[in-house]
Amino acid sequence: MKNSIVQENNSTLSAGEALDIRKAIVIDAQFDQPYIIMNALAGIIASYALLAGSVSGVIGAMLVAMLLGPIAGLSLSLVDGDYALFKKSSLSLAGGVGIVALCAFVIGMIHYDMPISSEMLARTNPNYLDLMIALAGGAVGAYAVISPRIPNAIVGVAIATALVPPLCTGMIFIARGDWEHAFGAYLLTGTNIIAIQFSSSIVLWLCGFHKVVDRFYSNNKVIWLNGITILLLILLFVTLGTNTKLLVDSITFETKIRNVLAREMRSYPGAYVSETRIAMESGKTIIRAVIRSPNSFSAEDVAKIESKLPDSPNHAPIELRLRHVAVEVITKNGVVNDAEMSQMAKMNDESKHLFFTFR
Repeated sequence: MKNSIVQENNSTLSAGEALDIRKAIVIDAQFDQPYIIMNALAGIIASYALLAGSVSGVIGAMLVAMLLGPIAGLSLSLVDGDYALFKKSSLSLAGGVGIVALCAFVIGMIHYDMPISSEMLARTNPNYLDLMIALAGGAVGAYAVISPRIPNAIVGVAIATALVPPLCTGMIFIARGDWEHAFGAYLLTGTNIIAIQFSSSIVLWLCGFHKVVDRFYSNNKVIWLNGITILLLILLFVTLGTNTKLLVDSITFETKIRNVLAREMRSYPGAYVSETRIAMESGKTIIRAVIRSPNSFSAEDVAKIESKLPDSPNHAPIELRLRHVAVEVITKNGVVNDAEMSQMAKMNDESKHLFFTFR
């Protein structure tokens, strides 16, 4: 019987349920007044939250965003081979992205002099981790669309969280003329959109939505639309793979730098590293280290420490710039002088040696 539960290529959805889900996705993909207003408000709230560095504000802003609908429409159109739905969903998504971007750009121009927050910088260097999060988020979003037990609005918040903040971040950087950070933010935005759509399509396909098989030979557009999605995903894997390698190399290099500096400070009683910063300037890798010590350092000391630093990942020359902050070591007996500190350090080393010798 047509109204009974049917097996549609291993799917347990009834024909009526599948039809209702398709209708709901098509309705949610519309570009209408509520969609325009809610996305504009999401862009405004997210932009101000990013400038303020407010994590809770960024998350709260997503309660009003409505970007899941068009992405679900794209996913369904690709597995069903529905070019009309693909066109409608694409225009709706582009319109929503444009509204959010416009709001963020205006706010970025108004508050041009506000400092860049850590929340913004965190969205300018996407890697494999971001891709995996987006793929998982897209799968959850698609499953929520077809499952009445999962609140669709909550999943929509999660999807919007992956899209609106980096989108606003990119526009704020463009308003400041910072194209490098803007590119990173929009790379993250594109990564999230493509990954969410791809994993959503996979889930919908597994749940029985694949009319594309019937339309494969009758509609050539189906072939290249799905091919473009797969090609974009491959390009993302390559691009983000490069970014991930650069990130891992950078973290490893910074860790080695801090370890070398900490080890070298053992030769200077009472000295310790309080801050380390690494930056590329004029073709050099500049390492700025703030050392708090009762003893001053000579140029020979800096050269000796610099010679033991690891090579930069980009093979640029390394220059150590040591900033010495003089400190006094005071006990209940008064100020400890250099000789006493040296003797104390020597006694500590001898004690450690004896301890490990007799263990």
